[in-house]
Amino acid sequence: MTHQGYLFDLFSLDGRVAVVTGGSSGIGRAVAGALARAGASVVIVSRGKERLQACVGELRDDGCRADWVAADLSTRAGVRAAAEDAAGVFGEPDILVNSAGINLRPPMSELGEDVWDATMAVNLEAPFLLGQRFGPGMAERGFGRIVHITSQQAHRAFVQSGAYGVSKGALESLARSQAEAWSPYGVTVNTLVPGFVMTPLNQRLSSDPEKVAALAARTMTGRNGVAEDFEGAAVFLASRASAYVTGQSIFVDGGLSVH
Repeated sequence: MTHQGYLFDLFSLDGRVAVVTGGSSGIGRAVAGALARAGASVVIVSRGKERLQACVGELRDDGCRADWVAADLSTRAGVRAAAEDAAGVFGEPDILVNSAGINLRPPMSELGEDVWDATMAVNLEAPFLLGQRFGPGMAERGFGRIVHITSQQAHRAFVQSGAYGVSKGALESLARSQAEAWSPYGVTVNTLVPGFVMTPLNQRLSSDPEKVAALAARTMTGRNGVAEDFEGAAVFLASRASAYVTGQSIFVDGGLSVH
């Protein structure tokens, strides 16, 4: 076998079906593109139809197999409808990436039940419901990959973590519970933990040059992250190469968490 053949066999996603929530922007878009270019048939689930169409159009122009589902993941009914619609495109997924999220950060003393409920619904309950819908089928078929996108706030409180940090910490616990349940049947469940990444979700901070520079100085690489930094890790976790990696929180943060 040539080295190209070896790498193809190890990391190829040919024949796999992936569902990526929040895949029309930021980290989710980079991950969706990486999975599609690695051979997976990708269904992108998000709210805005224009961005969905643009993202899928770009992938199709590159020769990828991709489609989209417009959905509201803030309600249980919306999540369930999104799951059925997504499974109806290319079939039941082998790979689920939960990247959709909201980032509301009022001061703790001003954190109301409305923000708490909205944050938990999108950041925690939607991944739980999607896992309940797709995880057992993956286990039955003997192969599955679930990847959650979490946050530094799952591990440490800063820049007003609030409900957002709680939701991401709980999401990492959910990953471990899912791994315990389904990894004996070939389903790995892991989280990717970003540092500060220049995406629309972080617009509040990324619009402040001083804060951006201060965050970059906290890394070992001397720069903040970009969405493309997650492509390789996502393909690894989605491929057969990661068969013995499960229940883990993998930091993609330029060393911010250990500096």
